[in-house]
Amino acid sequence: MPHPLSPRLFHDELVRHDRAELARRLSAAPEQAALRAIAAAEQGGRLTEDDYIALLSPAAAPHLERMAGAARAITLRNFGRAVQLFTPLYLANHCTNRCVYCGFNTGNAIPRRRLSMEEVDAEGAAIAATGLRHILLLTGDAPRLTGPEYIAEAARVLRRHMPGISVEVYSLTEEEYALLADSGVDGMTMFQETYNEELYARLHPAGPKRDFRFRLDAPDRAGRAGLRSLNVGALLGLDDWRADSFLTGLHARWLQKQHPAADIALSVPRMRPHVGVFDDVHPVSDRDLVQIIAAARLFLPTAGIVVSSRERADFRDHLMRIAVTRVSAGVSTAVGGHAGAPAQDGDSPQFDIADTRSPAEMSAAIRSLGLAPVFKYWEPLEGESFHCGRASGGSGA
Repeated sequence: MPHPLSPRLFHDELVRHDRAELARRLSAAPEQAALRAIAAAEQGGRLTEDDYIALLSPAAAPHLERMAGAARAITLRNFGRAVQLFTPLYLANHCTNRCVYCGFNTGNAIPRRRLSMEEVDAEGAAIAATGLRHILLLTGDAPRLTGPEYIAEAARVLRRHMPGISVEVYSLTEEEYALLADSGVDGMTMFQETYNEELYARLHPAGPKRDFRFRLDAPDRAGRAGLRSLNVGALLGLDDWRADSFLTGLHARWLQKQHPAADIALSVPRMRPHVGVFDDVHPVSDRDLVQIIAAARLFLPTAGIVVSSRERADFRDHLMRIAVTRVSAGVSTAVGGHAGAPAQDGDSPQFDIADTRSPAEMSAAIRSLGLAPVFKYWEPLEGESFHCGRASGGSGA
């Protein structure tokens, strides 16, 4: 399938950064450059790419506490004390890809299943009963079984329960994203996994996901199709975290320029245990992740930052104090894991989670930090798209 035409593609920006040269710049940034970048952010200045490199470099690590303080101040200025809550809903785990790091890899011997629309409705009702009003729909990459029409039908069913629906699915065309938008989907998440194109090819030896550029340009297509929330990220641990974090931040800033009316966010997922064997992990410590998040906030003052249940409960609480604006709660990474039905043959999770707190427990934790949990943040308006809702007291959670 040919790539949809675009007046400009992020790949044009990506190729400006030779990987070896980027690694050199990240390792060689002087401490004074990091201090200047922190000071500029504290004064409300717009940081440059060189500043962002300095903030992600080893030279910035001794100043992590100051970076975190600056990130917290910027987050309060732009987001107040609101922390948005959502939960993922896995519609299916059928997949035709051979991603070497993923539990849904078509070569892994796991049971496969797809939810019926009756099961989708039950999942939506169960999630709504917790007080949550925003969900993230996920599938494997198997268009014959979970094509755009199936996802759109699921969204229409779920709109009975949810004002906010996002998707984290395989790369779609602009026309397919428009179909989802017409069905009530308002946002999308797309993990590029790694921005290292050569490594990406080795990690994805077969399947449609192997097309690096088609995936890379998916958020732009979604924005042009009318989705108003675009979230990007790299799977930290697949390659050097400094380079992938830098390029994720550039991608987010590029999307902000291309889609100024959209809500742009970035996620910072780390590798977690899963079905299958993948040992070539580049370690990302807790301290590294704090640096990634603080640097992102200084470089992208108005971008959302998402931390999933891959992280421990106590660590997520710490990150919310710094710069995180969106977290998951009541998470199951198995297909149909919310309605409380007996275990099904296909209930094999994509990866292990570390924070198992319910929406009620997460809401209480957020309040204990002096923050405000937001359960509903997209509200449909007649004749319009969506707007940001006010913080909810969390009724029903």
